[in-house]
Amino acid sequence: MQKIIALAEKVLAGNEISRDEAEFLINTEDDDTMLILAMADKIRQKFAGNTVDCCAIVNGRSGKCSENCKFCAQSSHYHTGIKEYALLQEDEIFTAAKKAKEAGAVRFSVVTSGKGQSKADDFKSICRILKMIKTELKIEVCASLGILTLEQAKDLKTAGVTRYHSNLETAGSHFKKICTTHTYEDKFITIKNAQAAGLRVCSGGILGLGETPEQRVEMAFTLKELGIDSVPINILTPIPGTPFEGNCPPSPLDILKSFAVFRFIMPSAQIRTAGGREVNLRDLQAMALAGGANGILIGGYLTTAGQGTEKDIRMLTDLKRPRALPELA
Repeated sequence: MQKIIALAEKVLAGNEISRDEAEFLINTEDDDTMLILAMADKIRQKFAGNTVDCCAIVNGRSGKCSENCKFCAQSSHYHTGIKEYALLQEDEIFTAAKKAKEAGAVRFSVVTSGKGQSKADDFKSICRILKMIKTELKIEVCASLGILTLEQAKDLKTAGVTRYHSNLETAGSHFKKICTTHTYEDKFITIKNAQAAGLRVCSGGILGLGETPEQRVEMAFTLKELGIDSVPINILTPIPGTPFEGNCPPSPLDILKSFAVFRFIMPSAQIRTAGGREVNLRDLQAMALAGGANGILIGGYLTTAGQGTEKDIRMLTDLKRPRALPELA
């Protein structure tokens, strides 16, 4: 107990914890999880404020992805029975953004399946509709379009995009066990291209891919070294038909402790609870926001449904946590 408090005080004083210290925290017994959450939330209060950033996404193009990520329902390597379709029409994307804003989102992202954007017309359409959404709906826009070139990143910046999303998914030491059709270095290239174009990068991963607690810490330190300030943390929802359909998800307390340790490592980052929270955290969802997190993905996800935005907003109200305002400059 004393060591947990001492590490929290170290961070609160403006210092950094080491990788060994983070591994100590993530491997503590469940009996101490509540203390770690409380300390992580004190760190959040000091360095990240009290607002909660609410964002929403639309699955702009679904399925038929050439990549073999073992967790993904959209990979063409597996038969998962999901709905497949080409890029949505611009009016459909705009309608989804409008609904997201009405539900409480301050940011809206278009996400597409596939390794990258090989169809020029699709990419131009995405840029055009994102610019329209920002201009007419007055919310922030971001994109998650796979591997990105520097020129594409610059085009997104010109369209008004403020953030680009590209998850590391897991630790570098574990990545080859979840995907072999692209490399960890490809992720770095995309992140660097986005940053070079002046885009903030949103990058995190998925808990429950067979990684060790130490590898979760490894991923957090990699994100820190890359200068990532927005970190979505998903929890695997095993999809029938994928190689990971039999994975046993982490326990709720294990998930919450992982969120908290990310806060110890990245005190001022926006740490977001994302896909899989409803299924895996269940009645403990609010504890993520009371244990260091300050962001939430509301509404549905790519191929799975959420709990409904009304419940999400009520959860924030009950926690007395105001929603963040969009940054439109």
